[in-house]
Amino acid sequence: MSKKQPENSQIEYRNLINSRIVEYERDGKFDTDVADNPESKVLMPDDIEYIKTKFWDKIKTKMSLKLAIKYYEGEIKKGNLIIDKIEGIENYDKIKDVGAIITCNHFSVYDNYIVHRAIGKKLKGHTLYKVIREGNYTNFPGFYGMLFRNCNTLPLSSNFKTMEKFLLAVSQILKNNDKILIYPEQAMWDNYRKPRPLKPGAFKFAVKNNVPILPMFITMEDSDKKGADGEYIQRHTLHILPPIYPDSSKSANENAKILADKNFKMWKEVYEKTYKIPLTYTTLDQNKIPEICKTSK
Repeated sequence: MSKKQPENSQIEYRNLINSRIVEYERDGKFDTDVADNPESKVLMPDDIEYIKTKFWDKIKTKMSLKLAIKYYEGEIKKGNLIIDKIEGIENYDKIKDVGAIITCNHFSVYDNYIVHRAIGKKLKGHTLYKVIREGNYTNFPGFYGMLFRNCNTLPLSSNFKTMEKFLLAVSQILKNNDKILIYPEQAMWDNYRKPRPLKPGAFKFAVKNNVPILPMFITMEDSDKKGADGEYIQRHTLHILPPIYPDSSKSANENAKILADKNFKMWKEVYEKTYKIPLTYTTLDQNKIPEICKTSK
């Protein structure tokens, strides 16, 4: 993400992002951010309490969530965020009373709100947490930085002790029957429609804590309105897919791979059904794409 820029600068930056996406897909660098992120400061154990227990921290979270909702709803009213449909909400109902990992493709600063808006009223006393990158929490500027630090986020860390604290918090959150939104593609690629290869972390968390994965995938189509960056604003449909569960007869590593493969296959099916084209990549090294997408030569 970048700070707000003049319109010409936004168009130039969007062109840069688009060219990086072409380059990174070709090179198989699917987990690398295409945006210019701020330098990442290390998140130390004493810098964070993942689960807010202090009165003032709870107040800041409540106020920040209200501001976030007001902002995103304002973007909807302005036509900058368009949510066309929510499909498969009955699949969320299957896991609403248990802890669960929610996976979603990551292509926009809006995608987490699309998920929140779909299930927020169904949480009923429970919380939707979001896993974010370290630098987004430690030193992201401005309004988004405030949201990253105060809206039930779970920042990763390059510090081992902080990650121990992170993992304990994940277990406690899931034990409390709350939900955790994770982007297993890792990086954000603006308005990229294809599903990208999935990192194992989300699936390992599910296996370790014996909770389901609820895959979600957001598809897009061009609206008739262009944004300040010169691109058409996207119309979004959120597809909530059937939950998938760890298999107690499999090892932890086997389970994580099976869950990741099932998740990717479900995303692939939604992609191909929605866009009516096969999922293919320009990637030169086919070892860098999922097995199900490899083509014979």
